[in-house]
Amino acid sequence: MAELSHRALRELIESFKPPGAIRNGADEYFTEMISAAALVDGGPFEVWYSDNGPCPEKLVYQVVGGDPVLIQKAVVLLDQKECLGIDINMGCSAPAITRTGAGVRWMADIDKAAALIRLIRPKTHRRLSVKLRTGLSDDFEYLVRFCRRLEDEGLDLITLHPRTAKEKFKRKARWGYVSALRKELRIPLAGNGDIASAEEMQRRSEECDAVMVGRLAVRQPWLFDGDCHLFEETGLHFLELLARYQPPEFHLSRARRFFSYFCDNLKWGNYVKNLLNRETSLSGIEKAWKACFADSFGSMVR
Repeated sequence: MAELSHRALRELIESFKPPGAIRNGADEYFTEMISAAALVDGGPFEVWYSDNGPCPEKLVYQVVGGDPVLIQKAVVLLDQKECLGIDINMGCSAPAITRTGAGVRWMADIDKAAALIRLIRPKTHRRLSVKLRTGLSDDFEYLVRFCRRLEDEGLDLITLHPRTAKEKFKRKARWGYVSALRKELRIPLAGNGDIASAEEMQRRSEECDAVMVGRLAVRQPWLFDGDCHLFEETGLHFLELLARYQPPEFHLSRARRFFSYFCDNLKWGNYVKNLLNRETSLSGIEKAWKACFADSFGSMVR
């Protein structure tokens, strides 16, 4: 969810609340990956990555890195902020991440991963979690051993994306691994991967303790609180929030990433994506978005 799970998207999701609802949005929000090294070094954009709005009590900081000492220092810094928890990313398989020993590379060595949790557990009183894949290879017994060791070191929660490091989106997520792993652990297990609808999200919640939703929440920001198909208004609201809560350097990349998913709601989605991608400013994207709905809104929506 790089370039997606920032404050502007959280604000958008939180804005949906149907009549009679007692809460807004999702139960929890995970940030974009926060580089432990950049945070410790005081990188120029880390203030945006570590923004805990609009609801700090629901926010989980996601930390990525390959150096245990830097991760420990990052956890200490984040623990000082109001939040629900801190999550160590042990599942990202992007080459830029894994070549530094971060992300899913942690799953190559159970002892090393356990030592990391042992190092950082005393440094935070927040909920401490990790997000995993099934591993570098398809080995369920290894996955169980790996998770049990982290559990023994004081981990509070595991999120499993049931694909191996190499699979990416080449095959469907193996949700059977989620339900099977849940039976092997004492701590809660969340499942993640290929959730295509609110109905499937509800159905999958019976297989684990929580369901993490990624791309679907971008396509349908109203997912957690109702079926609110205000497509034009939602797109404009997102652009407004993006300008308010993200630095100018991030505007185009974040807008393009959001609309690359949100436009899937439209019959002419690819055409609209191409129009928006030609624009070089938020104002240009806003103008192009409005133009798409000016004459034929009814025929645009799936």
